[in-house]
Amino acid sequence: MNAPLIWIGLPIALAIILSLISRPRLSARVGGILALALAALAWLVPIDDVLSIGAISIKITSVFQFLGRQLVLGASSRSILIVFYGLSGLWFLGAHAAGVSRRLVPAGMAITALLVGALAVKPFLYAALFIETAVLLSAPILIPPRQPAGRGVIRFVAYQTLAMPFILFAGWLLAGVETSPSDLILAKQSAALLGLGFAFLLAIFPLSTWMPMLAEDAPPYIFGFLQWILPTTSLIFGLGFIDRYAWLRQSDLLPQVLRMAGFLMLVTGGLWAAFEKRLERILAYTSITETGCALLALSLGADKTQIVFLLFIPRSFGLAVWTLGLSIVKDQVKSLDFAAIQGLARRYPLASGAILVAQFSASGVPLLAGFPPRYALWDALAQISPNMAFWFGLGLLGLFLSAIRSLTALVISEKLTYWQLQEDWPQRILLGIGIVVLFLLGLLPQMIYPLLNTFPLMFEHLGG
Repeated sequence: MNAPLIWIGLPIALAIILSLISRPRLSARVGGILALALAALAWLVPIDDVLSIGAISIKITSVFQFLGRQLVLGASSRSILIVFYGLSGLWFLGAHAAGVSRRLVPAGMAITALLVGALAVKPFLYAALFIETAVLLSAPILIPPRQPAGRGVIRFVAYQTLAMPFILFAGWLLAGVETSPSDLILAKQSAALLGLGFAFLLAIFPLSTWMPMLAEDAPPYIFGFLQWILPTTSLIFGLGFIDRYAWLRQSDLLPQVLRMAGFLMLVTGGLWAAFEKRLERILAYTSITETGCALLALSLGADKTQIVFLLFIPRSFGLAVWTLGLSIVKDQVKSLDFAAIQGLARRYPLASGAILVAQFSASGVPLLAGFPPRYALWDALAQISPNMAFWFGLGLLGLFLSAIRSLTALVISEKLTYWQLQEDWPQRILLGIGIVVLFLLGLLPQMIYPLLNTFPLMFEHLGG
């Protein structure tokens, strides 16, 4: 047996089968269970070691040769497999309640497999092609049925595609830097191209204008799924560059560039969210700040890389809970403008509560999932400079004010309406579980530490 075939080839085949299932509820359940089964398999079965079950011995090898290239999923990749397929399975299980299971589940399974492939391919530069394929596959599911592609979708595909030539050309130059490490001009050129490529890929300010547009055009749940899995993959891909090239890792300029980009995304996203009047655009600005926090964590150096990984799981759960609530609310109103959603919390309290809890979590409110990683990041920045701590706090303050404004809009109503539960039972169960999980991750963050502690093992020099 072969690990890349199990966790890359098999999910792509399963995606084709899932696309043939016409019943939305069944598609969500089957897709979710299959993804969770793949995560459980990665948890329980060792790679490159013999597993004995009675008289039967099984060994899953880590390398698969494909078109002259290698796909490698070793023991150090198990955390990626568990997190990607485990969290994707939870997203799939909630897709029917959000009304997008037929669109998200098959494509989502294939996208997850392709992004796992991006992190497994050797030479790792070919990851850019896997990521681009995933982006192209995600474009059709972002377009509402029987509607033309909006500006947000077009810009999303265009900007993500523009990133690829820069990254590929930078990789070609980096090969020359490896053979001639003293060539400073070549190193600067490759670093500039690499930075520009990742600026497009991660939607670093000012290349993030497409995100609010896409949030307005696309179904919220699908937008949230992509805003979790694509930036997470891109960040791990970027960590691979930093880990591979010593001159890049040891550069004094790299932390400054990452810090500047991170603060730009955090502060601008937070301030725009504070003055925004549409719920879906607030979601987009919050996603921008999440990536900004990750870049700030990257700027702290190899000994603080763990903070980057601490952001992954709270981000996924927060986006899932937020976008599920937003999908339910969006079905009831013509617009998600504050004026149109006034008092909606009285009829849909769980959906509204999920939106608000996720917003407060993203702003770093204590006892919620977003607090532990943000506190660790804030403390690390404060040790470097009080000014950095101030700007970090300002970005979070913007998110907190946006959550307060959302709370006011959802609760206050000019009409006298009684409180009632209009969500159906599956929605109530999923929203309730999601809200509880956001509190549990804030109260007991150590639950996810054993899993995240193995993430640095993927890298030779970054905290491994």
